Amino acid sequence: MAFKAFQVEDLGQVTVYKRKGTANLRLSIRPDGTIRVSIPSWSPYAAGVTFARTRAAWIKEHLPTETTAMQNGQQIGKAHRLLLKADPASTRIISRLRQSLAIVSYPLSHESSDKSVQLAAQKVAIRALRVEAEQLLPIRLRELADKHGFQYRSVSIKLLKTRWGSCDQRQNITLNLHLMNLPWQLIDYVLLHELTHTQVMQHGPKFWAAMERVSPNVHQLRKVMRSHQPTL
Repeated sequence: MAFKAFQVEDLGQVTVYKRKGTANLRLSIRPDGTIRVSIPSWSPYAAGVTFARTRAAWIKEHLPTETTAMQNGQQIGKAHRLLLKADPASTRIISRLRQSLAIVSYPLSHESSDKSVQLAAQKVAIRALRVEAEQLLPIRLRELADKHGFQYRSVSIKLLKTRWGSCDQRQNITLNLHLMNLPWQLIDYVLLHELTHTQVMQHGPKFWAAMERVSPNVHQLRKVMRSHQPTL
């Protein structure tokens, strides 16, 4: 498969691939932040670059954010703490959950700041957040629904990159496990936000009026939420 890499202002490197048998232009972002554009084999590479430029806003929104190195003793969610420890007996990196600890053991040949150790720490932290979210969020969602008279069909916990939650037209609610890193006041804001969508799907005056009825300080909380991102 033929390809060329281009440096695009404000976006960095964009790699354009020519694919046989495709008639459409496709844009994707890999987990490492690599920007890829696929174009028909007969199309000029410039078409792929132009396409990336037209989608610049979308690309910037979906590029993975840089994460701060995870530290020994770091709080994870509501009930876990990260333990990074060099183990003389270890020949490989091992991660596990044990009660309230998210543990990463690594050989003496490694440092806690090594990419492989940090990756293991991120993965075990996600496991800890998932455990907490699956235990606590459905219960709290039901409490708020009963209190304010909402009905929903189901709730699921997922790892979402950019959204705190969602509610579809069938009243199925999805919640981001990263919610467990927020204060409970903001968690409740997100849960009430999705519950309100069971009655008003689109954002607009009607939606925000409904939100204000169940969360009087909704506008203040909305501003605070903008300073938070679903990351570790």
